[in-house]
Amino acid sequence: MIENIIKIWNQYYFVFLSGLWGTIWLAFITVFFGTILGTVVALMRLSKSKVVGAITTAYVEVLRGTPILLQLYFFWLLLPKALPFDVSDTACIIMALIINSSSYVAEVIRAGIQAVDRGQTEAAKSLGMSDAHMMRHIILPQAVKNILPALGNEFVVMVKETSLASVFFVGELMTAYKTVQSTTFLAIPSLTIVGVIYFIVTFILSKGIKLMERRMKASD
Repeated sequence: MIENIIKIWNQYYFVFLSGLWGTIWLAFITVFFGTILGTVVALMRLSKSKVVGAITTAYVEVLRGTPILLQLYFFWLLLPKALPFDVSDTACIIMALIINSSSYVAEVIRAGIQAVDRGQTEAAKSLGMSDAHMMRHIILPQAVKNILPALGNEFVVMVKETSLASVFFVGELMTAYKTVQSTTFLAIPSLTIVGVIYFIVTFILSKGIKLMERRMKASD
């Protein structure tokens, strides 16, 4: 088996590396735009309006309470029919991943904001700051230290969850596995290579996040 693994890697390493790039790119795009959308959702959840709060709470709970694969199928089937222009399968899957990620990021950001000492809010209000000005200049800069490590963990999670995109043959690591396996008919060696790549990437990312957390704590 080891000989087959080495042989497949030597012949198809470029396919696996291309899939790895697709996975990293997909995870980055998802978390980046998921963070932007999640920030909006988090601020809406903290709104004084009960209607806005109820809508965003339902948004978060539905997305967190249903399987991500179901959401991928939903967007894959719905978007091409709902939009007045052509949309690719990849775009549908990316949109679904972003929406899903935003629900988790929203909770991370909301928790980070609420973790800031209430005295900071009271002090800002006593100085006559508006809610928007206070949030932008006082609360969010302090909440960042609580939010960044969690966003890093979300990126690690998304690196693994993008594997579900292979169902729709989006060009990521598990799609690379399917390509190699269909050519070589050697499933276990190909899966082993993919598993090792996933482990190495997530291990390095996790260690990097822990290092960032230690440095941020040391700077306090």
